[in-house]
Amino acid sequence: MNVALGAGVALIRGAELVAAPWKNGGGLTREIAAFPTGAALDAFVWRVSIAEVASSGAFSVFAGVDRTLVLLAGAGMMLNEAGGATLPLVQSLDIARFAGEAAIDARLVDGATRDFNLMVRRGAAVGEVSVVRGGASSTCTLRADVVLLFCAAGSIEVTVGEDDAIGLSVDDTLRVDSPDALRCVVGGEGHALVVSIRYSRSI
Repeated sequence: MNVALGAGVALIRGAELVAAPWKNGGGLTREIAAFPTGAALDAFVWRVSIAEVASSGAFSVFAGVDRTLVLLAGAGMMLNEAGGATLPLVQSLDIARFAGEAAIDARLVDGATRDFNLMVRRGAAVGEVSVVRGGASSTCTLRADVVLLFCAAGSIEVTVGEDDAIGLSVDDTLRVDSPDALRCVVGGEGHALVVSIRYSRSI
């Protein structure tokens, strides 16, 4: 359940995310947010989720979708593209980017992993993921149609514009719609992911 905190700002608690089977049945996914809200897997413009990978195997195919994975927990995995490169996700907060239609075979390094997953419909939107590591405050300017600030580890405090600081624990997300160049400060000892989504046409 989203908690509205002000105009265009909502808090999504990780403890309230609901687990569902992957498209291919090979793992579990917890949707954080998507557009349109409640869109099926063949109809979203963008989708952000947490995936639990318990065994090696082929990834689901999402034709026309650009994907970004970030390793949250576990020893990681090697993503082997058929006839192509191997994308390593072996260090905490490693990032891998690939086309959803690519034939990807994932090989776990040593046991299950948890991953952050951004999927964006090509031609309808573009998405970027950046990492903010804890230990010192980081200031940025939010410039996108939608920005999601996700607590990847530990705990963080996020200040958006002139609002009071909001505390986020692991798997919590702060969603900001139409931020219009808002100043944002991320502090605390934890690590954050900043997801910026820009629509390619009027939505």
